[in-house]
Amino acid sequence: MILEKEYLRENAVMYARKYAFARNPLFTTFEGLGGNCTNFVSQCILAGSCVMNFTPVYGWYYLSLNRRSPSWSGVEFFYDFMTGNRDVGPFGREVGRELVEIGDAVQLADETGDFYHTLIVSKIENGEIYICANTNDALDKPLSQYVYTTDRFIHIDGVRYDTRFVIDCFDSLFTPPIPPVTPNNNGVQTQPQNDSENENNTIGPPSTD
Repeated sequence: MILEKEYLRENAVMYARKYAFARNPLFTTFEGLGGNCTNFVSQCILAGSCVMNFTPVYGWYYLSLNRRSPSWSGVEFFYDFMTGNRDVGPFGREVGRELVEIGDAVQLADETGDFYHTLIVSKIENGEIYICANTNDALDKPLSQYVYTTDRFIHIDGVRYDTRFVIDCFDSLFTPPIPPVTPNNNGVQTQPQNDSENENNTIGPPSTD
């Protein structure tokens, strides 16, 4: 059964602040490969949701550098998934600045209208939005200090999950590498052998508890 649960914004922000100037060895860094910004924000949202979507091509997941969805690390693909997801995993919508909360994502565009950078909201204070980011690393930096032409805000409304596979992944994201797992048809948790296997299964790295 697919149900909805709360997106844990404080967990996402805690993760963002820990890795704003560091890199989690569980994940490949994308410096030199187009930038680490969206990869970083995806990790933060995973910390607040603990649910991946393993649908090939159009899902949102990370297993390794060569086994990940385009939405995990691509600016436009990330937007498309988060605002268009009707299946398991985090889901949201584009909103105005006044509806932004901590744990939401921000994307910046240049003068051509191309969105090139993804950041996560870590604090809102006195009308100012503060962000954390990778590539150009930032910790609680005012968004007003960025130079860009257009912004858009992605509000995470919640998380859909399969009730058969409920896992609290937050602690395991701060431990030595543990590969993400998905349940097979018998409900046994196994690492997928290829991207087409178990395409709708939804859990992230297992808890070490």
